[in-house]
Amino acid sequence: MNISEAARRSGLSAKTIRYYEEIELIGPASRGTNGYRQYDAGAVEELHFLARARDVGFDLQECRQLLELQRDRSRQSRHARELVLEKSRQLQQRIDKLLAMQEMLGEMASRCRGDEGPECAILEDLSGVAGEVP
Repeated sequence: MNISEAARRSGLSAKTIRYYEEIELIGPASRGTNGYRQYDAGAVEELHFLARARDVGFDLQECRQLLELQRDRSRQSRHARELVLEKSRQLQQRIDKLLAMQEMLGEMASRCRGDEGPECAILEDLSGVAGEVP
């Protein structure tokens, strides 16, 4: 099948598929007599695998590791589990940081009068001059 059909079936864009080929995340597509890329069912399965891995937050390096595990029939499932648990820990750290940021923004907003006057606790907080005497 051509790249458009492979894109449709895998859930990736044709541009992404070409990029994955360029960075050698996937093998080069075979070429038809017309020079166009041709993908078989196995290649589309790998592309779909990558789309799902990206959807749950894996970066390209992690996708490369997961794809290597997928291709390795003598793999040990613990390796995939370790990758998933590490990604889960990283995501929890990001969630915690985002929640702290959200709390800080709420606190900043609560200190700002939000009126027509020029004094603004938010801008003072951000500039680091809050509470300083000129």
